[in-house]
Amino acid sequence: MSGFFITGTDTEVGKTVIAAGLARAYRDMGYPVGVMKPASSGAIKTSTNHLECQDTQLLIEASGIPEEVSLINPYCFEAPLAPATAASLAGVEIEISKILEAYHLLSQRYDPMIVEGVGGLLVPLRKDYLVLDLIKDLNLPVLVVAGPGLGTINHTCLTVKYALKEGITVAGIIINGLKKAGLAEKTSPALIEEITGIPILGTIPYFPDLTISRVAEFLRKSIIHRFGHSSQKWEMGN
Repeated sequence: MSGFFITGTDTEVGKTVIAAGLARAYRDMGYPVGVMKPASSGAIKTSTNHLECQDTQLLIEASGIPEEVSLINPYCFEAPLAPATAASLAGVEIEISKILEAYHLLSQRYDPMIVEGVGGLLVPLRKDYLVLDLIKDLNLPVLVVAGPGLGTINHTCLTVKYALKEGITVAGIIINGLKKAGLAEKTSPALIEEITGIPILGTIPYFPDLTISRVAEFLRKSIIHRFGHSSQKWEMGN
């Protein structure tokens, strides 16, 4: 089994755009790609009183997989909070076994799998279980999505260093949403690579008329060209 877990240095850095773009790129190349958003918050209540996560819908549209939403996104909450807190407010207890079972089922049907986290590494799914723990249980290499501006060196290096310290494989870093290449944007990537020892796989420009197909085109060149179908190739040093 191969794939990537998409995490971020913070919220609103574009994890979903990258995850969806990567799924679309694999799909366009003919791979049976699967997607998953284990837990989401900030969902919208529909006219039929159902919760709908826009991030999950984007992943489904990008991948085209005909699976139940509840399998792709086992836990969906309305409150825009960390899943552990949102679940508590909703009177729900997140069962990690339910997430792992859903992933196991999807991974039997699709390869590669693209899994998008929520927030960053230390966001709690339960009080005793973080996103970091889920990455370990899924045993997927991580792609770190970071912003382009001032402050990204600290945020990105903290994320990568902590992941490595915890024994997680970090496949690479993606800078997302570049609007204007000022001095910070021009110099930060090289310094991040030097400090972490992890490559910057690409810089995705800001698209005012964002389409996942355009993001997919960039990712196809920077990531899929590098790793091919299997992220396991990267782990073996190929």
